[in-house]
Amino acid sequence: MIDLRSDTVTKPSQLMRDVMAKADVGDDVYGEDPTVNELEAYAAKLVGKEAALFVTSGTQGNQIAVLSHTHLGQEVIMDEDAHVFVYEGGAISAFAGVQSRTLPHVNGEIPLKTLEESIQPDDVHFPETGLIWLENTHNRSGGTVLTIDYLKHVAEIATHHNVPVHMDGARLFNAAVAIREDVTTITQHVDSVQFCLSKGLGAPVGSILAGSKQFIANARKKRKMLGGGLRQAGVLAAPGLLALKSNIKRLEDDHEHARMLAAAINRYTDMVVTHDIHTNIIIADTAHSAKTAKEWVSLLAEKGISVIQYKPEALRFTTHLNISTKNINDVINLLKTCS
Repeated sequence: MIDLRSDTVTKPSQLMRDVMAKADVGDDVYGEDPTVNELEAYAAKLVGKEAALFVTSGTQGNQIAVLSHTHLGQEVIMDEDAHVFVYEGGAISAFAGVQSRTLPHVNGEIPLKTLEESIQPDDVHFPETGLIWLENTHNRSGGTVLTIDYLKHVAEIATHHNVPVHMDGARLFNAAVAIREDVTTITQHVDSVQFCLSKGLGAPVGSILAGSKQFIANARKKRKMLGGGLRQAGVLAAPGLLALKSNIKRLEDDHEHARMLAAAINRYTDMVVTHDIHTNIIIADTAHSAKTAKEWVSLLAEKGISVIQYKPEALRFTTHLNISTKNINDVINLLKTCS
């Protein structure tokens, strides 16, 4: 089966398994795991932040960020398709006691005028705006990348209103590779950032939350509250460190594979890919197809291709490091038989 459901399905390489087995470990809750400490220091420097925290998942990292930036009764501004709003089980209201102010967007970018006008005035009737939330790359838009110009303007608005900005950068390095810029070109415009080690980078588990020293000190306490304090976590940190050192540049291969596949979907099927392919995610619209999205999932599975029904009338294909150029060519040849 050629698995294109998600880049979360990647399996650790033999080298990753080797570094896990040999990892130097200690009690991370006491700050004594040397491998975790190395990962956090390396990650912080890589994204241009003062400090970083190893967390078990992107969702946990995002929730820790909300807890660390906001307080009870505040409001978080985000786009209406944000992962934190759609896919994290309502956690920001359940755990942080804040509400989501969801706004329309184009490829993850909320119009700047709309964004600024949504920051609440100092009035007893309104919830205080506690945080502005960005997602880069933007999952539900098809892995699109927020422009640097947009990030600059959001940062200016946030600074003017004294509101922090967090970036859900689950696929942050896909964004950096796509625009051919150092990742700090992106992260310099936000106060904190979360990025996953276990998606395109290929580690089996874990994410990083990065920000100022004060923010991360607070975040470390919030991680403990959520049950995220780990003991001999070096066995999990080691493959993440290897991924950051070895697997960033090769993300361009995934992007090229996605472009190849999107072109084939448009050419050989009656599904339609309408968004530009910035990174490794393809959203194929089935609204005008002779088959429903559910029927497409079943048909492709019969041909050995695993995808997900992403929306009522759309499929998602995601390329990753376990998908080779041969795999993509095989999928393209199979698509030719699906008409």
